[in-house]
Amino acid sequence: MERLWAPWRMAYIDMANKPPAGPSGCIFCDKPAQAIDAENLIVHRGERAFVLMNLYPYNNGHLMIAPYKHTSTLGELGEETMLEIMTLTVAAQQALGRAFGPHGYNIGMNLGRVAGAGIADHLHLHIVPRWNGDSNFMTVTGETRVLPEGLESTYQKILNAWRGNE
Repeated sequence: MERLWAPWRMAYIDMANKPPAGPSGCIFCDKPAQAIDAENLIVHRGERAFVLMNLYPYNNGHLMIAPYKHTSTLGELGEETMLEIMTLTVAAQQALGRAFGPHGYNIGMNLGRVAGAGIADHLHLHIVPRWNGDSNFMTVTGETRVLPEGLESTYQKILNAWRGNE
């Protein structure tokens, strides 16, 4: 039997057994309230929404866009916030294209726990870069994703691409 060594995965497993982090317990409220963007993997702050990397990504470069407003309902956002989320989606896709050159993207929201939302109380949009062959036997049979690059390196590449440095 082959073994895949992924010690970073333990943080994800342990997270389920701990009380929520931060004062509110919502990462999409707590992280932007702090002034440590690199540590919180925040790539960009807009007026009504922000872009951050997923700490437990499906693929390298997995980004999320969340409004500052804590809501689980699209209708509560208002037109300006919805427009900014979509504008940030375009900018994020372009930055990922410059940083990694993916072959495609999955872009979407899971609204409600039954729809697959891991954080159901604060809606957020996922942008997952995809490459031919990235969904291989590890994901299908081993229920394990293999990410070829660390979060810090990926963060720096996305940040540089966002700022137009790459």
